[in-house]
Amino acid sequence: MKILLASLCVISLLVILPSVFTASSSSEDFDFFYFVQQWPGSYCDTQKKCCYPTSGKPAADFGIHGLWPNYKDGTYPSNCDDTKPFDKSTISDLITSMKKSWPTLACPSGSGDAFWEHEWEKHGTCSESVIDQHEYFQTALNLKQKTDLLGALTKAGINPDGNSYSLESIRDSIKESTGFTPWVECNRDESGNSQLYQVYLCVDRSGSGLIECPVFPHGKCGDEIEFPSF
Repeated sequence: MKILLASLCVISLLVILPSVFTASSSSEDFDFFYFVQQWPGSYCDTQKKCCYPTSGKPAADFGIHGLWPNYKDGTYPSNCDDTKPFDKSTISDLITSMKKSWPTLACPSGSGDAFWEHEWEKHGTCSESVIDQHEYFQTALNLKQKTDLLGALTKAGINPDGNSYSLESIRDSIKESTGFTPWVECNRDESGNSQLYQVYLCVDRSGSGLIECPVFPHGKCGDEIEFPSF
C-alpha cells in the first residue's frame, strides 16, 4: 500500500509540474519591446516607390511601423496566437488616430487595415500576456505622441530638406529629447545614397515607459545620412 501511495504521489507531481513551468514560461515570453517609427520620405524615396493610403497623403511626420516584442539575445517571437485574429471592431475608437499616426505606404493603396492586421498577428499576439489588442494599438499611439521624433530633430536644426546630417547628431538629438539612446536604420534612395529610414526606441515589458535598449538590431548607416523631404 505504501509503495502504491508513493507511486501515486510521484504521478501527481509529474502532472502538476509541467503546468507550473508552462505558466511561468508564458508570463516571461519576451523581455522588452522595440517601438519602431519610419520616415515616409525615405520609405517612398527608393526604387520600390510607395502608394499613399486611400485616405490621402499622410502628414510629413514619422509614422508608426510597429511595437515588437523582443528577447535580450536579439531574437524575437512571432505569430504567437492564431486564435486571436485582428478585430477592427475592438479598436474602432482608435481608427482616426491610427490613420494619422500609423499610415500604410505599401502598394497598392489601402485603408491601413492589412498593415495593422499584419502587425497585430505577427507581433501583437506575442504580447498578450501583458496587453490585449486594444491596449497594444493604444500603447503604440501613446508612445508616438510621447517621443515626437520630428520635433526632437527639427529643434536641433535637423530638417527633412534633402540635406545630409551626421548620424551622431541625429542620435544625440533624439536621446536629448527622449532621454534614451535610439537605434537608427538607414535605407538607400534611387541614387544609392544612405538616408534616415527608421528609428528604434526600447520600451519595458508593460509598454509603459522607455528604457535603454538591451540589444540593438544589426545593420549600420554611413557617418553622414540624408533626411529626405516628403
